[in-house]
Amino acid sequence: MSATTLPDAGAERRPTEDPFPEQRSWWPVWRGILLRSALVPVIVLAPLVALQPSADHRFNTYSNGARYLAHPGDLFFEAVRSVPQYLALGNFRPLGRMVEWTLDALTFAITGLLGLPANVSLRLVSFASAVLLTLATVVLAECVVSRGRPFTGPPSPIAAVLPFAVGGSFVAAGRTSTTVLFGGLYFLTAALVLLVAAAAAGAVGRPRLGARLGVLAGVTGAVLAGFNEMAWLALPLATLVVLVRARLVLALSWRETVRGAGARFTGLLWAGFLPVAVPVRLIIARECLAGRCYSGSEVAPDGILGALPNRLTSWVPPLMWQRATEGPYGHTLGLALLPALVLLLLLVRRFWRDLPSCEIPDRRQVWALAATGLGVLVLAATMGALNAQMQLLAAAGWWGLGWRDSALAGAGGALLTVALLTGVSVLGRRKAGTYRGGALAGVLLLVLIAAVSSSANRDYRAAAASEKPAFVHDRVAQEIADFDRSAAGDARRCALREQYRNGLRRDRRTGYPAELRRFDQAVNAATFRLAHRPFCAKLPA
Repeated sequence: MSATTLPDAGAERRPTEDPFPEQRSWWPVWRGILLRSALVPVIVLAPLVALQPSADHRFNTYSNGARYLAHPGDLFFEAVRSVPQYLALGNFRPLGRMVEWTLDALTFAITGLLGLPANVSLRLVSFASAVLLTLATVVLAECVVSRGRPFTGPPSPIAAVLPFAVGGSFVAAGRTSTTVLFGGLYFLTAALVLLVAAAAAGAVGRPRLGARLGVLAGVTGAVLAGFNEMAWLALPLATLVVLVRARLVLALSWRETVRGAGARFTGLLWAGFLPVAVPVRLIIARECLAGRCYSGSEVAPDGILGALPNRLTSWVPPLMWQRATEGPYGHTLGLALLPALVLLLLLVRRFWRDLPSCEIPDRRQVWALAATGLGVLVLAATMGALNAQMQLLAAAGWWGLGWRDSALAGAGGALLTVALLTGVSVLGRRKAGTYRGGALAGVLLLVLIAAVSSSANRDYRAAAASEKPAFVHDRVAQEIADFDRSAAGDARRCALREQYRNGLRRDRRTGYPAELRRFDQAVNAATFRLAHRPFCAKLPA
């Protein structure tokens, strides 16, 4: 008797099909782009991790950080309460100040949690903001050049190259550069500008805007009006990228462009922005006309043409290297060059592996990227050229000097540079292999620039450390982080306070000058929060 053959239970089964087979192949490429966006800025900025605090950072990190970390609810009420005071000085920025104070509190929290000196914590927060700015630049580029819904198809090589270009712009180009001063705030502001513009570009081609997105656009416009002046550039930039994507990339008619979801999104941005911004700007103009406003907020239209070429080129890395290496330790091609170059080349290996999965752009997409980069750069440079202080420095020949516009100008310059490199590859390619070779050559050039920027940052930090005031504040940060409760520790801190007094101008050393009072208030706020003791026991709490 033969055995009964049982049916194979799996004979009729079919392998389960992946509903998104192509998308799975894209995700590793996107992960590589995210990795480069995070690591390239950190590699370039790493030599500045112990840079001494300067200007308001010497005090705000302690006073604001200790206060708002203990009472975060005060952020909103103090921002509202101080609006009249700041309007009289020529600026509005209640939401921008809330973000700035939040960053101070975050910096102080890192110091309290990890025991790091405040100058190191400050740079870590700034580095994180630089990473967000790099990601925002990539997002804007992808939203502009994508022919379908952004991020639903393979990435363009533009997105893969951009982190190297943006990273090279993070140069400590002088004391007023955003890489040195208020980097956290202005990197985040620039990222906000780019992301709002990306949202507007992403809305182009949608069948309808939708109520939720429309309400969000109106609220975002009002938020931008209360953030800071640099954030205001999001409005004209959003208008530009909607036109660029609609006309150049998607080839829509003018009728489709002005009636489309992108134009409606931008119109609602303006509708939320203007009712807040116009009255505020009129009040500030009145205060500045009377000579009462802060010089950094003063607008001088008459000198804009003379300063504009200076600010249009302020992002160019070789010019910024000159500003970063002016101190006694400036060599540009210094010790930091080789390790930075090695680390960046390791990232190039991943870029080369991912490149075949990217979708090669056409000429119209390259032109769209170039127009976007130029728009970002011109808007940032124009704001810088409107400032009276920048006009004086431009007339004195300070090329490549960083200022508040540096973060956004650097992103715009990176977009323009990648558009140029991509355009050369696209125009000269006869086949995909030729294009990939050109893309690799462009990336290697950007890697070299980023490595030299890292070396220039090292020189700036070395020069800043040699200055006596910077040394005092470096030691103050260390003493607060490693608070010594002994008599010897108190003596050291009191000696540092005396060194700070001796560093003031001679006519401000007697009595109890305002600068010394501010120093005492800031460091006492920090030590009472961390150790429940004054910075120097000889002083009133």
